[in-house]
Amino acid sequence: MQTERLYYADAYLCEFEARVVAQADRNGRPAVALDRSAFYPEGGGQPADRGMLDDRAVLDVQVENGIVWHIVADAPHATTVRGLIDWPRRLDHMQQHHGQHLLSAAMERLFGLRTVSFHLGATASTIDLDCTALDAAQLEAAEELVNQVVWENRPIHARFVSPEELAHLPLRKPPQVAGPVRVVSVPDFDHSACGGTHPRSTGGVGLVHLRRWERRAEAVRLEFVCGGRAVRDLRWKHATLGRLAAALNVGTEDAETALIRLRDSEFRARKELEAAVEQLRGYEAAGLAAQAAVVGANQTPVVQRVFAARAPDEVRALAQAVATHGCVALFGLQGQKAQLFFARGEGLAVDCGVLLRSVIMPLGGRGGGGATLAQGGVPDGALIERALEAAYSLLTTPLATDTGQESDHR
Repeated sequence: MQTERLYYADAYLCEFEARVVAQADRNGRPAVALDRSAFYPEGGGQPADRGMLDDRAVLDVQVENGIVWHIVADAPHATTVRGLIDWPRRLDHMQQHHGQHLLSAAMERLFGLRTVSFHLGATASTIDLDCTALDAAQLEAAEELVNQVVWENRPIHARFVSPEELAHLPLRKPPQVAGPVRVVSVPDFDHSACGGTHPRSTGGVGLVHLRRWERRAEAVRLEFVCGGRAVRDLRWKHATLGRLAAALNVGTEDAETALIRLRDSEFRARKELEAAVEQLRGYEAAGLAAQAAVVGANQTPVVQRVFAARAPDEVRALAQAVATHGCVALFGLQGQKAQLFFARGEGLAVDCGVLLRSVIMPLGGRGGGGATLAQGGVPDGALIERALEAAYSLLTTPLATDTGQESDHR
């Protein structure tokens, strides 16, 4: 026996009594079928209702072969139950769903853009349109038209139609079901085959607010909110704008200009700071190079240092700056990771990649790089000094000299 769906006749019905006609297990949870139900089962892009059957929470609602199954936390023992719909959830879904009908109709009427899919999410809803881009003027025009229809409070007619009537209705798309077809109509604006829940009039949607769009393959996904969601969305945006304006010490209408001015000022300050840091790094590199020790038969200037509480990028850049003074930099960094940075100046017979691997591999370290710059790490900060001393010692031998080949030599 198929379930009599009470929401077809009255989407505002929140309480009802029904007879239990079957019980089953669905995906490991108890499920109950009733002779009639006001619970909307998931379908057509609209999520299922929630609520109670007596004192049992309804966790999900699904339909199969015309039978509406109520998945519950615990199966009821009574043969007759009282159903209670979660009304705030139902109202929210009605607002979003009918808002989608109006928005899809507006997009088709204004721009000939067909809706290819609809999703009603927990915080926002989307439609996918058969186009690859939208502009601000289109969004504004569609939002204006939809809300005009909402505020006109036009009646919404949801009913099953005869084949004869169906043949004369200008549906936005052909019905996707076999058998009797339910059509939801707004006079002189939209006719859609739909089995979902809808307000009695367009005014029940309250407000439609278009939030953003993005391209998805060969379609555009348009995100929107309706009714209570739109009010909450605009409320937090207004509050956020107010806080930003207060922080910038300007009125809300001047917040954007003040923020752009602040961003430009911050960008200039950052560039000036980068230049100053680069200049200071040059001074530090020159000072370290002046203290270089000359080692080996090739009389190679070597700067060996261990740093702490400095960023890895900063230590690597300093090693490269020292190298520009014709030195070999053997730098270690003790921080969250024990790291090593080797760099050499042009014309020096040292392969930094070979040298780095030669000293860290026996210590269980890993790393790599080329002849002029190499970077790696060792498992423990206590090993940094050993690695640097080993590298310093190797520079007095021919092992790390540049053979004129790439640094992947073993």
